[in-house]
Amino acid sequence: MSARASSFALWGATLLLGCGGMEEPDSQPLGMRLVLSQAVADELGAFQVVVLPNGASRSCADLQRSCLNQQVKATEPLVIADSSGKTGRALVFPVQLGEGGTQKLDVNIPVGRDYAIVIEAVSRSSPPRFLGSSCNYLNAVSSRNEPFIAASIQLAAVGCNPTFPSP
Repeated sequence: MSARASSFALWGATLLLGCGGMEEPDSQPLGMRLVLSQAVADELGAFQVVVLPNGASRSCADLQRSCLNQQVKATEPLVIADSSGKTGRALVFPVQLGEGGTQKLDVNIPVGRDYAIVIEAVSRSSPPRFLGSSCNYLNAVSSRNEPFIAASIQLAAVGCNPTFPSP
């Protein structure tokens, strides 16, 4: 692995799953802590989180090769919400790295089974470019879950724009 690729890992990316219905007041968000090197952070503009149904039938290796929006129908991802209540089939979180290069992301996803969670790294350029992604299988989401460790982001030299259409 090159020095650049190894610096683009999601070190200890913990997903704290606790969902229930998105409007349920005692539901817990899916929390994610990302750690990045400064070299990668200079290019990175945002993280895009997408949750796909039927996760076991999908190949994460294939999903990580290019922009997810070119591989799935726009209506296929689940509607998810961030901690402020914003909903969408793809949630974009601007890079706001804290101490030690970490960032926390909170996502509420519906209770269910057999999901694939895809986290795309998006450039700060205009139009945005796909920098790479992480794909994770999730067997089940309930109203209370144990922490989930996300896979590392795999770099990809693809010139596609990862932006999903607005609803």
